[in-house]
Amino acid sequence: MPAKSEKRPASSAVEDYLERILELIKTKGYARVADIARSLGISQASVTNMIQRLDAEGLLKYEKYRGLVLTTAGETLAKNITRRHRLLTDFLNLFGLDEQVIFHDVEGMEHHISPPTLRAIEALTAQLERQPALVARVREAARP
Repeated sequence: MPAKSEKRPASSAVEDYLERILELIKTKGYARVADIARSLGISQASVTNMIQRLDAEGLLKYEKYRGLVLTTAGETLAKNITRRHRLLTDFLNLFGLDEQVIFHDVEGMEHHISPPTLRAIEALTAQLERQPALVARVREAARP
C-alpha cells in the first residue's frame, strides 16, 4: 500500500474518462456528462459519480448542470494517456493489423505499460518507420 505522500497511479477507468473528456473538449470545445455517457456507452448517473470523484481528486472542476473543465493536473494526465494511446496505435499500425484489433489491444495495453517499455516502443517505431523493407518482411512473417 502506498504511503500517504505517494501518488497512486490512476485507475484504468479514470484514465479512460480523462482521455475521453480531453477528446470531447478538443473536438467540441466542451464536455458534458451527457456527451461523456454517450461516448462511453454508460449511464449519466455513472458518469456523474466518476466526475464527482475526479473533481474531489483535483483532476477537473465540475459544476452541476453547467459542465466541467480539466485542471492542469487532469489535462497533463489526459495528454499523457492520449500520447500512450497514439504511440501504441502507431506501433501496431506498422504491421498492417486490423483497426478493430489494434483498438482492442491498445485499450488493454495503454493502462499497463511502463514508461521504459513505452520509450522502447517509441524508439523502435521511429527506427522501423525508416526501414519500410524490414517492416514489410515482418508483416509477411506475421501473416496467418
